[in-house]
Amino acid sequence: MRSPNGPGQLLPGFRLSLGCAVVYLSLLVLLPLSGLVFKASQLSLAAFWEIASGERALASYRVTFGASLLAASINTVFGLIVAWVLVRYSFPGKRVIDALVDLPFALPTAVAGITLATLYAGNGWIGRYLEPLGFKIAFAPPGIVVALTFIGLPFVVRTLQPVIEDIEPEVEEAAASLGASRLQTFVRVLWPGLLPALLTGFTLAFSRSIGEYGSVIFIAGNMPLISEITPLLIISKLEQYDVVGATALAVVMLFISFLMLFVVNGLQWWAATRHGARAADGGLR
Repeated sequence: MRSPNGPGQLLPGFRLSLGCAVVYLSLLVLLPLSGLVFKASQLSLAAFWEIASGERALASYRVTFGASLLAASINTVFGLIVAWVLVRYSFPGKRVIDALVDLPFALPTAVAGITLATLYAGNGWIGRYLEPLGFKIAFAPPGIVVALTFIGLPFVVRTLQPVIEDIEPEVEEAAASLGASRLQTFVRVLWPGLLPALLTGFTLAFSRSIGEYGSVIFIAGNMPLISEITPLLIISKLEQYDVVGATALAVVMLFISFLMLFVVNGLQWWAATRHGARAADGGLR
């Protein structure tokens, strides 16, 4: 049946809905970002470069993006395992574990930071055993990774769960009946379908980690050039009424974030296209 609203307009009020969506996104996303860029444009190129490439700023970039990348990678591996276990296996306490996955969503970030700092401090329940072995977690860069891993795990798990649920066990059984090993079944049958969702979960966890503030400042130690994240440096500049300097750092973070997300989205598109081509060819060869 043809739509009464014309070709390509399946829902009534498409133009009105699209207009509302564009206005909403413009107010929520485009306008603040435009204001950020406009404020930073008040600086000359030399002044902007001096702020963005300062020693303290460069150290904060390394800490922020390095810890975020490491935490998102850890969550990608273990998030896949957790999602697979929750979907494919039944065991006592499954609902409790499934609910605990969402705990970082419900827990205030400051509470999470204080809790993690208490656990991993030198006199904490976990830190008292790690520090004598030479593993200092709290008030050091590893503490940042722990905090970012904690807040990023739900994004990977919740992204992968519906995809794993859609994979029929019969597909794995068919691969096994054709002589495929477990590794071959995972690489050739499961991995192509999981990869786009895995990249999506990684992107969400990474994006969330870049802007994290509350849970990190309580466990990081916040030492300049060592464990200071860029959001904290931006807040410090704002407290000193250096709005333009804070804006310059924000623009740098925005640019790097967009660049990395562009690369990840390109990988997602490649993985989805490759998986679609394989499915069109009839799956395993």
